Amino acid sequence: MEDILTTASIQDGLACIFTPSSTSAIVTNEFEPGLMGEDIPKALERLFPEGIGYGHERRWHDGNGHSHVRATFLGPSPTIPIVEGRAALGTWQQIVFLELDNKPRRREVIVQVVGENPGARA
Repeated sequence: MEDILTTASIQDGLACIFTPSSTSAIVTNEFEPGLMGEDIPKALERLFPEGIGYGHERRWHDGNGHSHVRATFLGPSPTIPIVEGRAALGTWQQIVFLELDNKPRRREVIVQVVGENPGARA
């Protein structure tokens, strides 16, 4: 993200981070093994358990209905303010990509930055 902001030369604006996927999500939180490796997966399993007969699975027989529901609730695209050329994240806050599917997939992340570049000519 820092490299993108440096290249864009945006001082104040917004960065939208997006994944064009229905079984992954992008969130902001502390990227810490206890949280991301244990707490979040356990919470998602309690809220949206695997294998409970999702309608998606009855139609497609792919076993990943829980992945779609989890991704819907977490979301594909946080928007981060840019202040003085830096992402305005909290001290322990990072941008985190969450793979929620039960099979490997190639993923894409799109970042779009909009804002003011005081050095650019109009």
